[in-house]
Amino acid sequence: MNSNNPFFKTKAFKENDNDVTHNAVVIDYNQNMTVSGTINKSFLMLLLLIASAAITWTMVFNGQNPIIFIAGGAIVAFVLVLIATFKPQNSSFLAPGYAIFEGLFIGGISAIFDSMYPGIVIQAVSCTFVTFFVCFALYKYEVVKVTEQFKSVVLAATLAIATYYLISWLLSMFTSFQPVHYGNSMMSIGISVFVIIIAALNLFLDFDQIEKGVQNKLPKYMEWYGAMGLMITLVWLYIEFLRLLSKLNRK
Repeated sequence: MNSNNPFFKTKAFKENDNDVTHNAVVIDYNQNMTVSGTINKSFLMLLLLIASAAITWTMVFNGQNPIIFIAGGAIVAFVLVLIATFKPQNSSFLAPGYAIFEGLFIGGISAIFDSMYPGIVIQAVSCTFVTFFVCFALYKYEVVKVTEQFKSVVLAATLAIATYYLISWLLSMFTSFQPVHYGNSMMSIGISVFVIIIAALNLFLDFDQIEKGVQNKLPKYMEWYGAMGLMITLVWLYIEFLRLLSKLNRK
């Protein structure tokens, strides 16, 4: 089973006919991955992210320039994700580290947006959590079922978005090209809505991947790994909501 969250595309969450592959070796039941354990670790990571975000948030509103913390946080968080992808057994400290450094990035970006559009952060946070709980309810009560076709469609859309963002970023860095999604035109707003929908659909695959991990009795450290993957999707969803709301505020 593959999630469209790139973080979950690792052998640690794959299975074969007889056993689990990579480093996720089945061990004693009391040390197996559980849904409740993953949820608890997700909440802990969220608290760490919020506490860390308060640092750069305060810096912005005190007139300080947190650019080093914002850029450094984003880079380190990305590196930790890469390491965890290949070394999931180290997730117990990589996941909290990711939350802390990602928080530095999120706090600074959020403060900048909120200084330009007061109240936008509360709106983006509300939209993110409402989307999360709606998706969770739809998954829990099997209103939306994660089939292979569903996965293929979301994967294709996610890769298309990643490719578009990368090409747009490179072109804007070295040419005078202005990506369509940078403005506040109807086309730009439409792109943002589409990306938010795809990010939300990734939540279904993350839920499914965590559930499959529990069914396969993966090791306890995979709770941190699963929580980290879920947090990555939530951060992506939050950033996209910030971007959409900022466009709507400029209309």
